Parts: sequence; C-alpha cells; structure tokens
Amino acid sequence: MSRSLPGGESKRSSAGRAPDSAQTLNRGLDVLELLASSRQGRTITQIAADLGLSRTIVYRLATTLVDRGLLHRDSDGLHTVGLGTLRLGENVLPALRESTRPALEKLAERAAATAHFCVADGPDVLAVSVVEPSSTTFHVAYRVGSRTPAGLGALGRAVAAAAEGRSETFESVGALVPGAHGIVTSLPGLKAVAAAIGVVTLAGAETEVMRQAVEDCARELEDILGTSGSGAQSDPPASE
Repeated sequence: MSRSLPGGESKRSSAGRAPDSAQTLNRGLDVLELLASSRQGRTITQIAADLGLSRTIVYRLATTLVDRGLLHRDSDGLHTVGLGTLRLGENVLPALRESTRPALEKLAERAAATAHFCVADGPDVLAVSVVEPSSTTFHVAYRVGSRTPAGLGALGRAVAAAAEGRSETFESVGALVPGAHGIVTSLPGLKAVAAAIGVVTLAGAETEVMRQAVEDCARELEDILGTSGSGAQSDPPASE
C-alpha cells in the first residue's frame, strides 16, 4: 500500500502484512526504500511520520540498519543510505568502476591529469575509479579505495553538493595533498549515493581547459549512470 508524497516519493505502510519477523523485514525495507528515494537525510521522527510507524519501532529498525552499514546516521540524527547497500551486491562497485572508466580515460588524457570518480560513504569520500594520464612526465598519484574526510577540499564539497542535488564545480589547492590542485564537479541525482568526478594535478598548472574537461565528463557520466542532472549549467568554480 502506498500514498503519494510531495516530490514524488511514496508513503509506505506495512499494515496488513505478515506478522512478526516478516513484518519487521518489510518495515526495514520500507525504511531503506524511503531513504533511497530521497536526496535529503531524515530524522527518526520524519521517517516515522512518512511511514506511519511509531518512533520506537523506527528507532529500532534504523539502529539495526546503521549497525549493519546499510544506513548512516550523522551527528544531527539525520539518516541516509549507507554504502553497505552497495556491498550487498559484490559486483556493484566493480560495475561502477567499469562503467565510468572509458569516460575517465578520456578525461585523464584531455586534462593531462589524474581523473577520479568518488562517492560518499558515511563520514568519508571513497575513490571508486581512478585513471592516470599516459602522456605526462609527472602526475599526482591517487589510488582506488582511497578515503578522505567528507567536506574537505574540492572533492568533499562537490560530493556534499551532489547530496543536496546541486550541480557545481569546485577547486582547491593543497586541501588533501600539499601542492596538489583539485577540480571536481558534483553529480547530482545518482540514486542512493552522492558522487563527484574530477581531476587532481600539480599546483600552478593551467586549469581552464581542465575545468571544461571535468564538466564535459560530468555530463557524459550523468547519461551513463542515469543521473538526473539534465544538463544544467554548473555555477562558476568555487575556490577555497
């Protein structure tokens, strides 16, 4: 049973479903589906209101899901889908890596810089796919699986913008690696995760061509990954 909510989301109720463990499972899936369909985090009270459940029930469900890594709860009590949902399918991250690699290869060669595709994972930003340029003498090394604090540097700010549904390009120098210049564009609309695409190069490099290459790659990945970016123009780069 579902009821329409503003913004096209659904209000689901587990009333009338099988009792006991089956009902608990259904309710837990309701919580996951609700949060997966929303770009914004929700508190226990908001989830309870959306699903028509008591706060006590929702708190127990959410706590279990957080413990299993399927939900993330921040310091403000807001819940979002965790990357544990991706780990349920062991081929999801490799599939993302394979899907993004051709675009990253073009970006790395065009920008003559290391290209990367990253997603939010709780308090961190995770590097899912990285391609280094083949035509440069020197470049910044960056490896798949690297983690950086959320909100830090151009990368962290771009991922935060993606979580808020904003298409924006950011630049920073030395925020993550001394002497490194990052140019990153958010990818709003990618279901269940906030993602960004960018390059990292040595400080002092010409960045205008790089920024255009990153933004072009972002539009390409929006098509490949089925995001809802709709080709909106990004704002001028926000620098630190």
